[in-house]
Amino acid sequence: MWKYIRKYLPFAVLAALCMIGEVMMDLIQPGLMREIVDDGVLGLSNGGVGDLALIWRLGIQMIMLVLFGGLCGSMNNAFVHMTGQNVGNEMRKDCFRNIMTFSFPQIDRFGTGSLVTRVTNDITQVQTFVAQFVRGMIRTTLLTFGSMYFMFCLNRTFGLIVLCAFPFMLGCIVLCLTKANPLFTKLQAQLDAINAIMQEDISGIRIIKACVRELYEKLRFGKANDELIQTQLRVLVIFAFMNPTINALMYLVVAVILQVGSFDVGNGMTTPGCVMEAITYTTLLLNGILMLVMLFQGISRGYASWKRVKEVLHSAPELQDGAFDKNTDCQGSIEFRDVSFAYPGSGQAVLEHVNLKVNQGETVAIMGATGCGKTSLINLIPRFYDVTSGTVLVDGVDVREYRQKALREKIAVVLQKSELFGMTIRENISWGKEQAQDADIVSAAAVAQAAGFIMSTAAGYDTPVAERGMSLSGGQKQRISIARAVLKSAEILIFDDSTSALDLKTEADLYGALQKSHPESTKIIVAQRIASVRRADRIVVMDHGRIAAVGTHEELRKTCPIYQDICNSQIGQERIEKF
Repeated sequence: MWKYIRKYLPFAVLAALCMIGEVMMDLIQPGLMREIVDDGVLGLSNGGVGDLALIWRLGIQMIMLVLFGGLCGSMNNAFVHMTGQNVGNEMRKDCFRNIMTFSFPQIDRFGTGSLVTRVTNDITQVQTFVAQFVRGMIRTTLLTFGSMYFMFCLNRTFGLIVLCAFPFMLGCIVLCLTKANPLFTKLQAQLDAINAIMQEDISGIRIIKACVRELYEKLRFGKANDELIQTQLRVLVIFAFMNPTINALMYLVVAVILQVGSFDVGNGMTTPGCVMEAITYTTLLLNGILMLVMLFQGISRGYASWKRVKEVLHSAPELQDGAFDKNTDCQGSIEFRDVSFAYPGSGQAVLEHVNLKVNQGETVAIMGATGCGKTSLINLIPRFYDVTSGTVLVDGVDVREYRQKALREKIAVVLQKSELFGMTIRENISWGKEQAQDADIVSAAAVAQAAGFIMSTAAGYDTPVAERGMSLSGGQKQRISIARAVLKSAEILIFDDSTSALDLKTEADLYGALQKSHPESTKIIVAQRIASVRRADRIVVMDHGRIAAVGTHEELRKTCPIYQDICNSQIGQERIEKF
């Protein structure tokens, strides 16, 4: 954590100096009050005659000290917040920056809900911990030891009375913190679960309503929330027990000081002002102890959150960058050499010994039954995952040797699930290219067959899109996603079943326009419909993670039983000869 604190150490030092000033003002005042009582009111040093001038003079001094202490306290708060907020800001940005480098398996292991909690609530707890530490540790230390010092200077007996209560107070604090500390980590994990449920339910609200599962989700959320509240209540009960116990001990100390003080005053061994000063220091000591309790509570929770944040900050990207940047001799070629792949942690091969070469400018379609490995295969091209064995080459270079940015700049991907952002249609399309011109955006939309519905809206390309594209139909979302990929003008275009929501005519117009606008781009099309792939240069048929056949539509419908079955299921035996 020092890495973040040291940048704002000047603010922390200024906060510490201001806090010293504030506490010193608190520690000086009981001595002035003793003089007012003993000399100004009772006149013990003047034959029992009070001194009004002394009262006014010391009273004004106390007011000035209070004002100066208040100024120091205000300045301390300002510098503390500047330290804590800036530390949290830097930490949050670093966390997000690191998350952006995570591979898909890393994100899956953490979980979306957990990452959201760590970047928001956990970092808030950490910056609160930093602020409490800078402010509370100095104040608590000075109040506790300063009060004890002045108490012993005032009256050794009073100091010993307070000192005797110390072991019991510390024992109470240690006992409560020992029981509470494990609960803080559990508390944050339960908050992860609530955020995960919220994220899933809000994104899937349509299917929840369609399946009439609102009650089930309410109960699921309620159960997770009840578990969180139960843990929180256990923590609160522990500290609810501790505070009154410490208060009782301190008030017992005050009672003993009063008892001993009254005896000493009666015997002329001390003065009423000294007893009042001792009680005031005891009260300051009580405040210091109670603040220490809150400080330890904040430190315990902040440290539990820091360990979770540190996991994100210290998680190195699993996919390490290569050194290769660009190859101008060959653009758009892809080759799979004896590629096998299993998802991390599964141990079950999804692809086995795949060999395939795609030439520049070629259109290759991939078909097969659900779960045969189509999407897994194309995910290896932009290196979303690394192969288990074998090699994937782009432009003759192993993808693991590329800088990831350079590799992915060569590739445009339209995923099965269209991902749109809560911004305008223009901004969603322009994600495909930095500083895209309006003419390029319009041209890409025209190729994607999206221009018609976009211009039919009142605001055209400036029409806002709801979060996750909820304000658009499935076909509209797919066409905007395709326009985004087209705008990128990449050497390799990958369409992962991304035209499933389009009618056959729109899909045919799309591929026709795409061929005219990007004739030199290599196109990989994953699809389920024969009509989507039959015009491809080659069709790859996959079966159980292996390539079963490769050929044109005409060749495969004559020689490949799997392809024949797909044709029969979609267009019927009686029409296959005409198709």
